[in-house]
Amino acid sequence: MEDESAEIELLEQNLQKTHQISKRMISVLESFDTRLAKLEKSILPLYTSAQVLNKRTNNIDQTLAKIDEVASNQENLVVEEALILRGPQPGQLDEYKNALERLNALIAFKASNQTDTETAHLVETGSKKLTQLYTKLVAEGSSGAPPTPVGGSTNSYLYDDVPTLLPFPAALLANLRPLVSFLRTLPLPATHPSHPAAAGIYEALGEAQKGYADMRGSWSKKCLEGQAKRVVDRCVNAGSGGSGDSGYENVDEIGAGKEFGKWVDLMLSVAEDEYNLLTDLAPLPNHKLVATAYSSLLVPIVGLFTSTLSSLVAHIKKAIHKRAFLALSTYDALLKLQPRWESLLHLRDNVGDSGSVSSGGGGSNEIKEGLHSLRAVCLRSFPEFVAHIKLSGSAKSVVNAAEYTGEVTEFTQASVEYLEKLPLVRDAVCSALLSLGDGNWKMGEGVQVGKGAKLGEGDEQLILEHYVHDVINTTISALNTLAKGSRRAPVAGTFLLNNIYYLNAHILQAPKNVMLPGCVARPTQELLAHNQRTAKAGYFDSNFGLLMQALADDPKEVSAKRKRGSLYTV
Repeated sequence: MEDESAEIELLEQNLQKTHQISKRMISVLESFDTRLAKLEKSILPLYTSAQVLNKRTNNIDQTLAKIDEVASNQENLVVEEALILRGPQPGQLDEYKNALERLNALIAFKASNQTDTETAHLVETGSKKLTQLYTKLVAEGSSGAPPTPVGGSTNSYLYDDVPTLLPFPAALLANLRPLVSFLRTLPLPATHPSHPAAAGIYEALGEAQKGYADMRGSWSKKCLEGQAKRVVDRCVNAGSGGSGDSGYENVDEIGAGKEFGKWVDLMLSVAEDEYNLLTDLAPLPNHKLVATAYSSLLVPIVGLFTSTLSSLVAHIKKAIHKRAFLALSTYDALLKLQPRWESLLHLRDNVGDSGSVSSGGGGSNEIKEGLHSLRAVCLRSFPEFVAHIKLSGSAKSVVNAAEYTGEVTEFTQASVEYLEKLPLVRDAVCSALLSLGDGNWKMGEGVQVGKGAKLGEGDEQLILEHYVHDVINTTISALNTLAKGSRRAPVAGTFLLNNIYYLNAHILQAPKNVMLPGCVARPTQELLAHNQRTAKAGYFDSNFGLLMQALADDPKEVSAKRKRGSLYTV
């Protein structure tokens, strides 16, 4: 127990000493804290002053850097300004474009100030210089002597030998394409609304695109004018080398109409090439703006087509019955080309609210209008030809043939040649006849128009057979009238037989056009066969009837007649 009490007492003494040491440590730490507070209070003003000095130093450094940058930019602007105002020089186009790109970059990464305004003015000036270069290159490719049509058109759907016109020199295209690519990257209101020069650049590009359309349209017209004049001259001279007054004997009229179709095919190929070229070279490739420009481009081409067709129609109207197949052949060619023209009209008139088609014709369909004028001529030609056959029966040469010679008449030959040509322009003939109406080509004969079932699409063969029947029937009727009116029955019989045989031989038995018999219906064939039999019987009756009667008479009656002097003697 004594030992434990001694240990407890020792521990209490140690605890007391530890407590005294802790008090002294706390006192020392409190003294340190007081001294640190005094030190912090003394150093804080110095620290604050040092921070202010550092900020002032940074501001001074930034100001000096800004001054250096402004001075450098001013020096660069002077250099860029000299380059921009001089314009793009040969071989320096890339350098010029790089200068514009640097100026645009300065505007894009700086706040608006007076320097930006000057830079924007330089960008606008440089853009206008590039559009002037663009216009110059386009003008260079759209001037000079018109190129000679070469090769065969790959765009032609009707003809294998349609010539083509090279739309643009390849060397100029190589220079234009990079320029156009850069022009399309220039800032515009739609893509860079905050760019100060965007509106001016857009206006300059719009003027350049309009100028392109005007120049290319005029150039295309110039290239096509020579061909148009030759085609019209060819059509005017077609059908003038035959014999007689009928004018139907020269099949070259159909060839002339096809040549006009080839020229229109060439015109459409040029228009299609120009559209492809416009989409490739337009500085503003927006489809509405391209459609507006294309509308302007087509104005001279369409005007040339309209004037050329008007000249041709005016020539045909001077003698419709002689130039019917020129009209039909031309109508047939335009009818087949109408789908291509419709597709071009879709490209021309595809203008939205922001565009206008007023300069391009307001959506008019010129080839459709031309088809209407030609169709009107074709519709007149059918009744006029039927009337021409009837009137030909009173011609002096025809009356002499029935009275004295018995030869085949000119209007018979004209009818055969007319019928031989019908299958060559079958589509145009059937289309026009359906528009005219079944039987309406006999107007003036008391025919009631519009009676019976109305023929329409799908009845082309039927209405063609009806018209062929009426032409043949009118020809036969005119021949019968002439034969009956002749005072020389033997000659009249020979005349009628020769003409009917000529009709039958050249229409059914040995036609020059193997497609003609397919246009002759069964009733028409029977009509020809019946009239041939009748003509043959009339021929034998008028030429050998009296002889056969004399041979058949009783010899006693012949002797009695001789005594009375009443026997016919030759």
